Amino acid sequence: MSLHVIVGGGPVGTATARVLLDRGERVRVVTRSGRGPDGTERIAADATDADRLTTLTEGAAALYNCANPQYHRWLTDWPPLAASLLTAAERTGAVHATASCLYGYGPVDGPITDDTPLAATHPKLRMRADMWRAALAAHRDGRIRATEVRASDYIEDNSVFSFAIGGPLRAGKRAYTPTPLDVPHTFTSITDVARTLVTAATTDTAWGRAWLVPSHDPLTVRQIARRYADVSGLPAPRLTAMPYPVLWAGGLGNSFLRELRTTYYQWARPFTMDASSTTRTFGIEPTPLADALAAVA
Repeated sequence: MSLHVIVGGGPVGTATARVLLDRGERVRVVTRSGRGPDGTERIAADATDADRLTTLTEGAAALYNCANPQYHRWLTDWPPLAASLLTAAERTGAVHATASCLYGYGPVDGPITDDTPLAATHPKLRMRADMWRAALAAHRDGRIRATEVRASDYIEDNSVFSFAIGGPLRAGKRAYTPTPLDVPHTFTSITDVARTLVTAATTDTAWGRAWLVPSHDPLTVRQIARRYADVSGLPAPRLTAMPYPVLWAGGLGNSFLRELRTTYYQWARPFTMDASSTTRTFGIEPTPLADALAAVA
């Protein structure tokens, strides 16, 4: 039994903790509130305090970055948190494993693969790429052991789908989505993020590079809504896409809609990824779509 320290108690941190618990590991979850899943050691602490985080990580096999600052606070909240995680990993020798996203790639032509460069130019999107570049540089310098897994929009929680579509459909209402309805998009199960993250953190051949999370074949918003309705025994979904000018205007008073402008390119044209190399390397297959959709509620 090894100690594993997870920073962040949201959907990904919780799923990662459960994967580790199922493996018989000792799990410590660090959040500001001190909350975490049953069976874990729950610690209330400020993870931007490198000294405190180092103390909490002493003796750990891996330190997992599963934090998720509010998107409108990325530019202020991520730098001190990322720096603290790197410092704690360097001081303790714990593997630095990060649950990340596809934002660092910026707009792309064609599916994202292992060879797609991190080319985002918007400051918030480039920040995620720069976080990995800093971790990778420290890894190559021999100061830490680092890996990262990258997922697309989640199915079960914390996503446009779960917020804008799942809730209204369960309530028998029309869903108003801030995205187009008929553009192919990759969706990722949070369960698969956690499985891939733990595998990468505990497999030495995975260190020193990033891995795409095995995900389902691309679906449009309309298609995934219909599949969700079928799985949940709900009537056929009623969907309305907000025109972009309405989304833009809504952002004047709503931070979620305002920030969605930055990543609207992911929905305005196909935004997909090919994680087949991760499946070939580790044997990880996506969770059945029906199971992931059943967990949305």
